[in-house]
Amino acid sequence: MSILTQQKIASYYNLYKSIDVTFTKEIIQVTGLLTQQVLIKCVGDFWPCVVYSSSFEGAKVVANLKSGITGKLQKANNSVSLRLSFKPLESDTPVTFFVSARVVGYNPYGGSTDTALFSLQFTQRPPDDLIEIMGRVLDANINSKKRKSERVIITPDAIRKLRILSKDTAAFIEGVPRRCILRDISFSGSKIIMMGVAKFLVDRDTALRLDFDDPRESFLVRGKFVRAEAVEGRKELIALAIDFDEAAVPMGYKVRLNDFLSAVRADNRPDNTQGAAPPPVAASK
Repeated sequence: MSILTQQKIASYYNLYKSIDVTFTKEIIQVTGLLTQQVLIKCVGDFWPCVVYSSSFEGAKVVANLKSGITGKLQKANNSVSLRLSFKPLESDTPVTFFVSARVVGYNPYGGSTDTALFSLQFTQRPPDDLIEIMGRVLDANINSKKRKSERVIITPDAIRKLRILSKDTAAFIEGVPRRCILRDISFSGSKIIMMGVAKFLVDRDTALRLDFDDPRESFLVRGKFVRAEAVEGRKELIALAIDFDEAAVPMGYKVRLNDFLSAVRADNRPDNTQGAAPPPVAASK
């Protein structure tokens, strides 16, 4: 897991502390939540549970009512600790911690009489590890809308910093891969160069494969070819603009791109004294 400054962690906390994140399959994968390691601790005993959602102020978890947990809660005056464990893709070591909380209510879950959805209110600010892990996801999701047209030109420096495996990739058209070269990427789309005839490709659905390293990840981003341009001096090639299907952009891709753009903005701040020229970033598509 990357090491963020205390200033950045404080910013995540202040900006996003009340926003609930639902732990869908995709969020579990992106955050590296170890679902089998999530427990509620109460009066020295532990109960396995499932995290339904969490913010920096509280969480909702699903637990078995027949386990005797409600009796323990009464004895503890509803005071518990929520044990969370994550293994982000970029880390070899799981991060495990407890968050002190108070159960403020529970209701039957999914119509079952055996399980309930418990609402937990954190009684202190959660550990920085949770703020960093969830903050990166929240920041990426919000910036993917606020800065959706910020394009990153695929230069050798951008490839290195984004950890893109290669600018040579594939666009799948009706399931058939076609070789192409990345020219730029953004939250909302991409521009590629490939062989083809514009009138047969514009307005067609496609899926662009994006491969990253360290850690190794591949994303298939669905979209549509929306316009084409000639490539000077190469009659057999065309440059195609792809608009991504916003609802289908993988969260892992958003996090990757947001981390990169955040680093570029940090390099461009007036107080930056490193003197390194940031990779090209264009303002709009």
